[in-house]
Amino acid sequence: MSKKIRVRFAPSPTGGLHIGGVRTVLYNYLFAKQHGGDFILRIEDTDQTRFVSGAEEYIYETLSWCGLEPDESPKKGGAFGPYRQSERKDSYRKYAEQLVNEGKAYYAFDTSEELETKRKNVANFQYNIASRIEMKNSLTLDQDNVKKLLSENVPHVIRIKMPTDEEIKFTDMIRGEVAFNSSQVDDKVLLKADGMPTYHLAVVVDDHLMQISHAFRGEEWLPSAPVHILLWRYLFGEENMPQWAHLPLILKPDGNGKLSKRDGDRLGFPVFAMDWTDPKSNEKTTGFKERGFLPEAFINMLALLGWNEGSEQEIFSLKELIEKFSMERVHKGGAKFNYDKAKWFNHEWIKKFPVASFQLPVEILLKDNGINIDDPKKFEKVLELVKDRCTLLTDFVPQSSFFFQSPESIDVSAIQPKWDEKKNRFFIELIRAYEFINPWQHDDLEKEFKEIAAASQIKPGDVLLPFRIMLVGGKFGPGVFDIAAIIGKEETIKRITHTLQLLK
Repeated sequence: MSKKIRVRFAPSPTGGLHIGGVRTVLYNYLFAKQHGGDFILRIEDTDQTRFVSGAEEYIYETLSWCGLEPDESPKKGGAFGPYRQSERKDSYRKYAEQLVNEGKAYYAFDTSEELETKRKNVANFQYNIASRIEMKNSLTLDQDNVKKLLSENVPHVIRIKMPTDEEIKFTDMIRGEVAFNSSQVDDKVLLKADGMPTYHLAVVVDDHLMQISHAFRGEEWLPSAPVHILLWRYLFGEENMPQWAHLPLILKPDGNGKLSKRDGDRLGFPVFAMDWTDPKSNEKTTGFKERGFLPEAFINMLALLGWNEGSEQEIFSLKELIEKFSMERVHKGGAKFNYDKAKWFNHEWIKKFPVASFQLPVEILLKDNGINIDDPKKFEKVLELVKDRCTLLTDFVPQSSFFFQSPESIDVSAIQPKWDEKKNRFFIELIRAYEFINPWQHDDLEKEFKEIAAASQIKPGDVLLPFRIMLVGGKFGPGVFDIAAIIGKEETIKRITHTLQLLK
């Protein structure tokens, strides 16, 4: 690899970024950084009819949250700009015209109505080797007529002229040798009537001008590969073509087809990295970030959806992924998405990380739920105490809110069936004893609790659950004496007293 490694991610700003797109970014990024290369973000906004306001900014925010910052982009700039295809519009026509002049492409004057009629009358209609001779184009019209139509600015497109019965093959870094028969590929539009290039022309021209060395993209682009191979040969020479890799699909949990946003809605999990609100429909789609995922866990999970190192290791930092990633170990087959496994990764990262690394997002979550943190040391202690119980960052809200405010409700129904006067007297005695404890700390609280239980001829286990419910409102939370130690004497006694009133 003597040539400078330059890879790119080229999304269309048409909506939220699916996890399949983020994984494509990740694999590009890992490959580039492993080889001391550059990762480029290029916005492919040639289809203005599908442009969605805010989608480009959303892409930047997503990559920033994931820690996958591009070396060159529309926002950052670089030596190979502009990085938005709409701003490169004038650079494409000359290549399309060159292909026409060389007999490798042609003008097509068919109207959208004429094409629609064909599609209605001919099942699975394709504009290809077989049908092009029946259409209105520069291959079927005489030269004078073509010149006249062009001089009158009659709307037209430029289509590639696929050769007859030619084998087009290339080597894919994941799949090995891939071959297509040219007669089975339709004559794709290269330049649209509005002068904008289609993806097929723009991707080849831009990859050449930006000196892209490796083109990694989703498997769904494999059927378009023969068109791109021919364009490279025709325009720039096959020897200058980047190396290709077509990444496997991310599949539905049952393995039947590509994972879609609809599947996420149906099954209750996110398929976008971050929240996305469609500006047209105002429909909101929840992202992994807002669901409570750490970016490190999200990236770790995505890396292993289609790649493995060959060992039993599952937890990888971004640095480790850069060191160990290889395109040769990317799977050919699709990877089933498993949301439970995704949450497992997040739980492992929460346990692994020092609490300071996620203190701020949890503080924001608590604030959104009406809880303000005014004691940072206490907050840190609470996070440390409950983090092993939290799978998502959002779990910190129910698992820690009771440390900062009295529970809104007490599950007395869980206490009442086994409640009696003996237990009532136990807690009255416990309040009296706790009023005199100083210093207020875990071991002394537990010792006093057990001594009063013994004196009352009650098993400690029979009053521990009621005590927990009094302090947190339900049957959850860390060690009950840890809770009491942190919330303090006054609050502990207040909560016991309040619950005893409810049990009368």
